[in-house]
Amino acid sequence: MQPNKAIVGANAFAHESGIHQDGVIKKRETYEIMRAEDVGWAANRMVLGKHSGRNAFRQRLSELRIEFKTEQELNAAFERFKDLADKKHEIFDEDLQALVTEADLEHENEHFRLVALRVCSQTGETPHADVTLAVNGAEKKGAAEGSGPVDAAFKAIDSIVGANGQLLLYSVSNITTGTDSQGEVTVRLEKGGRIVNGHGADTDIVIASAKAYLNALNKLIRPAAERTHPQAGTPI
Repeated sequence: MQPNKAIVGANAFAHESGIHQDGVIKKRETYEIMRAEDVGWAANRMVLGKHSGRNAFRQRLSELRIEFKTEQELNAAFERFKDLADKKHEIFDEDLQALVTEADLEHENEHFRLVALRVCSQTGETPHADVTLAVNGAEKKGAAEGSGPVDAAFKAIDSIVGANGQLLLYSVSNITTGTDSQGEVTVRLEKGGRIVNGHGADTDIVIASAKAYLNALNKLIRPAAERTHPQAGTPI
């Protein structure tokens, strides 16, 4: 049966518009003249996308048992959700979980943060990357060439950070199906016998790779930063 079949099709109980979602959440009969269960469906469905509102977003997070301590954290998560919704048509549960996980990673003693990344890659030309990082709050820029766009991005980051860590693992997987799916990247770095994993997600796999690389670099330098005396500013 086609999904848009009148009365009994799946789309008859799917809601994407924010005002429709809010109305159904508050009182189902506002936009549904019958229950989804009455025609063979388990329940109605809230389609999260760029037209979705804060209420539907909040309820879906609650169903996934994802909670925020403050309203400010929820608002920040909703802004990231809207940014992601501009890049892909439908936001799945896995996207929401990756979005929240990435936000947690960004707040873990973030010394390096990606501000901007521009990569040029074309047939017959050497890939080139220009990157802007926030290093302890100050913006710094770097550029490099590489064998591929990801390699160029990593080398451009290294030109600023200078961590000189050894890349042990680079892994890419899709979070959901479809060509607009978010890519989830795992990076493993080693330096001085210390091994760390970094994670990043984005609909652009090169940006996801840069986020994962920076997440790993933040973990690599964390021990040295924690050994720094808060007043003297010199390692203990």
